[in-house]
Amino acid sequence: MTIYDISEKAGVSIATVSRVLNGSNSVSDKTRQKVLDVIEQCGYTPNAFARGLGLNTMKTIGIMCADSSDLYLAKAIYHMEQKLRSKGYNSILSCSGYEPEAKANSMNLLINQKVDGVILLGSNFIHEQDEDNRYIVEAAGQLPIMLLNAALDAPNIYSVVSDDKTSMYEATEFMIASGVENILYFYNSDSYSGKRKLAGYLAAMEKHGLTPLTEFYQGSHEDIPAMTDRLKSLHCSGTQFRGVIASDDSLALAAVKYAREMQINLPDDLSVIGFNNSMLATCCQPELTSIDNKLEPLCQHLIDTLMGVLAGDAMPQKTVLSGELIKRGTTH
Repeated sequence: MTIYDISEKAGVSIATVSRVLNGSNSVSDKTRQKVLDVIEQCGYTPNAFARGLGLNTMKTIGIMCADSSDLYLAKAIYHMEQKLRSKGYNSILSCSGYEPEAKANSMNLLINQKVDGVILLGSNFIHEQDEDNRYIVEAAGQLPIMLLNAALDAPNIYSVVSDDKTSMYEATEFMIASGVENILYFYNSDSYSGKRKLAGYLAAMEKHGLTPLTEFYQGSHEDIPAMTDRLKSLHCSGTQFRGVIASDDSLALAAVKYAREMQINLPDDLSVIGFNNSMLATCCQPELTSIDNKLEPLCQHLIDTLMGVLAGDAMPQKTVLSGELIKRGTTH
């Protein structure tokens, strides 16, 4: 028995059931009693109901990420923990890896710790096959699930995302407007976010009648020399490019390293744009032009949404924020 079943039997939305369970005053007495009658009839006594009565709450949120060594995810963990602490909540971190079974096991581990909600950091948690997402949907029958930079349309799941497609489209447009047309898109992920970034690049190239050039790197996100060698191999094979737009800053930094080692002048003979506007953007010379996907505001919106859900308020299931191109020395 889950809150989906309760909502169906009571003839109300899952959000209404959540408000009743959390003791919200925004539900009419008649509707509240209808839901409570169904709960009593079904013997439904989840942790969420105890929280609604102010009992047995751990004031703790579970955080899941695939790989905490990833700069983007590490920064997201930092922001989430800081913002949760400011709201009086503790957190439990579980690094699941990328395999669906391991992710499901991590989710179960957190639920068994009686957390009040679970935050999934990064778009690698959402898969194309519904079966691989089932553990998330089932978990949402017990407690709110929050997605950072990914989206899944199901009850009690809330998403806060950056508009990566538009950001990548505008970055490609910017490079084309600067006079660079043979642009390589260098990427390393086919996740929810990765697909949207690629779509933005392809849309801009198609608009201008330009031939897309893509290179997928499947290796460690820390092995910048290997990424650099991949670009050298492209060069040696005769592939011509005067611009590189990368799906994250580590790949873009490899493009800067490639230019240095090949004695290519930046930005006159090669323009480079990264993604995430991480600390790497100012660790090279010239400094890296990069897309700021507004990670801290994303985290703040997600925590605000979660606090609203836990308070029984009606909250938007999806919030979209815009990114910003931060121009530095690797582009004109």
